[in-house]
Amino acid sequence: MTDASALPGQPRDAVLSGPATERAVNVLAPNASAMTLDGTNTWIVAEPDSDLAVVIDPGPLDEGHLRTVVDTAEKAGRRVALTLLTHGHADHAEGAARFAELTGTRVRALDPALRLGDEGLAAGDVIGVGGLELRVVATPGHTADSLCFHLPADRAVLTGDTVLGRGTTMVAHPDGRLGDYLDSLRRLRCLTVDDGVHTVLPGHGPVLEDAQGAVEYYLAHRAHRLAQIETAFEDGFRTAAQVVAHVYADVDRSLWPAAELSVRAQLDYLEEHGLI
Repeated sequence: MTDASALPGQPRDAVLSGPATERAVNVLAPNASAMTLDGTNTWIVAEPDSDLAVVIDPGPLDEGHLRTVVDTAEKAGRRVALTLLTHGHADHAEGAARFAELTGTRVRALDPALRLGDEGLAAGDVIGVGGLELRVVATPGHTADSLCFHLPADRAVLTGDTVLGRGTTMVAHPDGRLGDYLDSLRRLRCLTVDDGVHTVLPGHGPVLEDAQGAVEYYLAHRAHRLAQIETAFEDGFRTAAQVVAHVYADVDRSLWPAAELSVRAQLDYLEEHGLI
């Protein structure tokens, strides 16, 4: 899910299905909306010389899309060997069970309710399929079960909804927790500094070639919004709805209900830290 703010950086000119890095190919789901941008990015990831692939976030329960993902892998001479989920929102995970039927794969996720098979996912896990290496990074905040996948060979990170290719991510009360989200952004910033990650392969929107710049922008954006909301509260705007009408006045009103959930998460954060 996306907030309305524009994200600077170096996105690709268009969001199109196709190769994004040497190992990652995007198949764009046909579920574009104000909250999903151009649609969900389903990622097929594989070593260049391997006949096995991993699919991350099969997307919505759309038979045509799921079959397109399978066909795209097969046309490249690959069999889907494993399905992974960044988190449980329907636009990423609703099609996972059907996709598992089509491919005969297990589904691994942090949330046990989303898994098909005995294995889950946890921070620090290293997933190896056909020579491919993916490292699991815990990034709660957007949701409690949010994960990212570090792809060291491409100096890339698959971020689900934690960092988007355009706009900023919703941290929606009650599942979203802003303190956790800020910690997750700092964890991703460490990947860009310590591990040389430069490419963001997001769950929505275009690929970003300046991962550090994107994460720094997200942190600055959150600090700015928090300051606005703290000031609004001090000025007498006490309910989430009042704060939204004041702080998000320039945002399309159709997004205000989602913004209210975000404001509730921010008010919780400010209260927990004794700032209001």
